[in-house]
Amino acid sequence: MSYRTVGKAVPRVEGIDKVTGATQYTADLPIPGALWGKILRSPLPHARLVRVDTSKAKKLPGVHAVLSGADLPPVLIGTRMKDMPVLARERVRYVGEPVAAVAAESREIAEQALSLIEVEYEEIAAVFDPIDAIRPGAALIHEDRSRYKNAPSIPEGAPNLQSLKVWKNGDLEAGFQRAARIFEHTFRTQLTHHGYLEPHACAVRTDPNGKVEIWACNKAPYGLRDQLAEDLGIVKEKIKVHIMSVGGDFGGKASLIDVPICYFLAERSGKPVKVVLEYSEELLAAAHRHPAVITLRTGVEEDGALSALQAKVIFSGGAYAAHKANPEVTVLGGRRLASYYRVPAIQVETYCAYTNQVPCTQTRTPGSPQIVFAMESQMDIIARELGLDPVELRMRNLLEAGDASPMGEKWQHICVRETLKKAVEASGWGRSRAAKFCGRGVALYERGTPSGKASAAITIETDGRITVLTGVPDVGPGFYTVVQQIVSETLGVETDRVQVRFEDTDSLPYDPGTGGSKTTNTSGHAAYKAAREVREKLMALAARKFGCSLEEIRQVSGRFVGPGRQNSFFEELARLAVAENGGPIFHLTLYEPSDQPPVTSFAAQVAEVEVDPGTGQIKVKKVTTAHDAGIVLNTLTYQGQIDGGVVMGLGLALMEETPMVDGRITTLNLGDFKMPCIKDIPKLTTVLLESPTGPVPYQGKAIGEMPNVPTPAAIANAVADAVGVRIFDLPLTAEKVYWSLRSKDKG
Repeated sequence: MSYRTVGKAVPRVEGIDKVTGATQYTADLPIPGALWGKILRSPLPHARLVRVDTSKAKKLPGVHAVLSGADLPPVLIGTRMKDMPVLARERVRYVGEPVAAVAAESREIAEQALSLIEVEYEEIAAVFDPIDAIRPGAALIHEDRSRYKNAPSIPEGAPNLQSLKVWKNGDLEAGFQRAARIFEHTFRTQLTHHGYLEPHACAVRTDPNGKVEIWACNKAPYGLRDQLAEDLGIVKEKIKVHIMSVGGDFGGKASLIDVPICYFLAERSGKPVKVVLEYSEELLAAAHRHPAVITLRTGVEEDGALSALQAKVIFSGGAYAAHKANPEVTVLGGRRLASYYRVPAIQVETYCAYTNQVPCTQTRTPGSPQIVFAMESQMDIIARELGLDPVELRMRNLLEAGDASPMGEKWQHICVRETLKKAVEASGWGRSRAAKFCGRGVALYERGTPSGKASAAITIETDGRITVLTGVPDVGPGFYTVVQQIVSETLGVETDRVQVRFEDTDSLPYDPGTGGSKTTNTSGHAAYKAAREVREKLMALAARKFGCSLEEIRQVSGRFVGPGRQNSFFEELARLAVAENGGPIFHLTLYEPSDQPPVTSFAAQVAEVEVDPGTGQIKVKKVTTAHDAGIVLNTLTYQGQIDGGVVMGLGLALMEETPMVDGRITTLNLGDFKMPCIKDIPKLTTVLLESPTGPVPYQGKAIGEMPNVPTPAAIANAVADAVGVRIFDLPLTAEKVYWSLRSKDKG
C-alpha cells in the first residue's frame, strides 16, 4: 500500500533546534534564585558509618542546607523494590554511594562545603563477584532484605540474592537423554555504563503549600512523579514534573537517581535547588549495565537438532535493586534465550546478586546482549565440533510456521529463516576471505513489540493547523517525527501542518515514557487513536454539510468525499468545526490495548573482521544486518536506529568497560571508558524485510532494541573464524586475543 507520509524519510521535527543549540536540557535551565546542590560520596565499597559531622559545612557563608542520612526520614526508595536510602544510613555499600549533600549559592561554595564534612568509616568485608556473593558464608550486603517493600521471594539460605527467576518448558531430562552430545560452556560479560552524553541533572522547587515542581533528564516523567509520591509520602497531585529533552538514555534515566536528594535540599533551604552530576560521578555512581556469568548446557542430536537447553545466568545487580523497573526485580533477557530456535525442553535460572558495586539497571535490551553473546557463541562452537557450517546448523534449528518458541509462545508470520538468508546473501558469506586472518561470524536475535496504556490530545487550531500533545520526552530516536507522520497520514494533511508538543505531567492523564521498544506502540497508538476520532468528527460534519449519511463519506488523501463528487479539504472542514465550536477544538483520548497481537521480530547479523596475530588487534571491516521490519514508518530514523544500535553493540563487543579495583571504578572519564569513534565504525549494510504484519500504527514493528544485541556474538564468532581462538568473556580486547593465540601456539 502506498502512503502519503508513512514510509518516507521525513526529517526530524526537533533536528534544527538540536543542531543550532536552541534545545534546552535540564542543566541549561535558568531557574531564578536556584542554589547549587552537590553530593558527598563514599570512597569505600562496604563500611559502617561511625560518624558524619556536618557542623563545619553548615557554618560556611553561602551554604543554605547540609544533609546527612540522620537528617532525613528513614524512607527507602526504588522503582519497584524499595531497598535504597536517599542518603546512606548506618553503612555504605558501594563506592560512590551518597553520604551527605549540600545546597549553596555557587558550585564552588558547595564543593568547599563538601570538603568540610567529616566522615568516619569502619570498613567491612566486601564482595564483588556475583558467584561469590551467593555462596554460603558470603559477607552479607543486606542483612534483612525481607523488610524491603516489593522484595521478591527467594530460597532460604541464599545470601545476597536480589531475585531469582526460573523459566522452563518441556521435559529437560528426556531432552538430554536424546542428545548424542552435550556441550557445556561458561561466558562472562562486563560492567559498562550507558554512554549517554548528557549527565544526570535535576532541579526542584517547593512552595509553602507543599507543591513540588521538578525538572529532570528522565525518560518517564509520570513514573518519576508516581514513584516520588509513593516513596516520600507526597500527594501525587501536588507534584508537577516538567517534560524535558533528554540527551541520551539507553535505559539509564528511568529511576529517581538524585531527585530525592534535590527535593530534600529544596525543602530544607526553602529555595529551588539544581543538581548536575560531573561525568566522573556518572561513571562512578550512576546505574550501569549488569555484568553476567552465563553457563549453558546444550544437548544436540546426531543431525545437529537441539534437544535440550539448560542455563544458569548470574547477574551482578550491584548494591541495590532500586533502579530495576520490572515486577520480578531481575534481568529479563533470560526469558528470550534461544527464542528463535526449536528447543523442545528448556530451563533458564536467572539469579541477580547483590554485590558491592554501583547499582545496575536496564540497558538497551536488558540482559539480551549478554544472553545472546553466550547462546550464539555456543552455537558456533557446536557447529565447528560437528563439522557443520555455522549458518547450516542454525538453519536446521530455526523456527518455522506453526512451531512454538522454546517457552511455548505461538507467533504468526515467522520469518527468521528468510531474515538469516538475507543477511547471509548480502554479507558475502561463503566467498573467499579478503586476507589470511579475516573471518566472518553470524548471530541472531528475536524480540517483540510491547504495548501499554497512554494518552494523547489533538488540538485543531483556528487556522486549521494541528497540534499533537504527548507526554513522551525526546530521548533521541525520533518519536515526535513518527507521531507527526502518523497524524498527518490519518488526517490526510501535509506533515508541516502538524506540530508535536510536550509540557508536563499535569497536561495529560498518563504516559509510560520511552523504553522497552514500546513507544510507538503505546504513545504512538494514542496519537493515532486521537487522530482517527478527530477524523470521525470531521466526517460527521462533512455528512451534515453534504446532506448524506456518515457511511457515504470517504476520505481520499486530504479530501472528504461524499455522493455526487461533493468534497471538502481537511482545512475547510477544520475551520468550519472550529467556527461551530467557537474556538480551537481540543480532543483528548486514552489508549489501553486489551491484548497484544501474536507477532514478533527477527534480526540477523554477519560481522567480518581482520585480526592481527602479532598484536591481537581486531578490526571490524563490515557488519551486515537484516531485520524483519513490518512496515517502516520513517526510513531515515529507522536506519539511524539500526546504525546507532550496531555501533553500540560494537562498543560492548570490543572496548567498553568500567573495571573496578578494590570496588572503585577506574575509568572516570569518557576517554578512558573508550566508546567507539568514527574511525572504529565499519562498513554498515542493512537489508529490510518489509511486510504489513506489525502491531504499531500502519503495521510497523519495533527497532530500537534489536540491532545492538547480535553484534558482540557475531564479532566474537568472526574472531574465532579468523584466527581459531574462542574468547569467552567481553570485551574482546587485543590482549585477550594475543594471549589466547600464544596459548594455542604452546599447545
